[in-house]
Amino acid sequence: MADPVWKMKGQWLKNCSCDFGCPCDFNSRPTKTVCEGMVGMKIEEGYFKDVKLDGVVWAGTYTWPGPLHEGNGTFLPVVDEKATDEQRNAILTILSGQEQVEGTFFQIVSMIVTKILEPKFLPIEFEFDQEKRTARVAIPGVLETVTNPIKNPVTGADHRIQTIMPEGFEYHMAETACAEVNKGLGELQFDWPNGHSALCYVEHTSNGLVHS
Repeated sequence: MADPVWKMKGQWLKNCSCDFGCPCDFNSRPTKTVCEGMVGMKIEEGYFKDVKLDGVVWAGTYTWPGPLHEGNGTFLPVVDEKATDEQRNAILTILSGQEQVEGTFFQIVSMIVTKILEPKFLPIEFEFDQEKRTARVAIPGVLETVTNPIKNPVTGADHRIQTIMPEGFEYHMAETACAEVNKGLGELQFDWPNGHSALCYVEHTSNGLVHS
């Protein structure tokens, strides 16, 4: 296989409207019928051809009326305002499913998203601690989400559980947590407190997800 055209390696957060243990990971229907939420990434190491992507943050809000494989999704991409024009174009090209092998994550997503809203370039606050299972992403006028550990209902102690997918195309291992706050504030509006949260480190390339 040819060398990757691009790479994004770093912190990955996905918070959705489902109960803990997102049914999508188990090829089941969304808990609330619809699937709504956010995905975001802080790239620690990355490139798109000759454009470096180290330090770039991007995120997006989304909604599907039913199971993802049935399609008809809507996606609103956001790239941090500090990114250069070249970095913005690179991220949007990747998110659109272009410049990558068929069957890779973003290419699959492009097949089930019917509508991509006008991209936004805004400040993105991105906090992430996989070990503590805490995270926070804030985009003015677009998104507010906060992740904390799931709590034992009797003792109140932190509960830890991992989702492992050896053949996954989004991630191979994620810490499962609680999206205590998950609000879409802009063109895609939703409010799903205490839903599913997945925190992981990933390395996506134009050739697919790299096993860590």
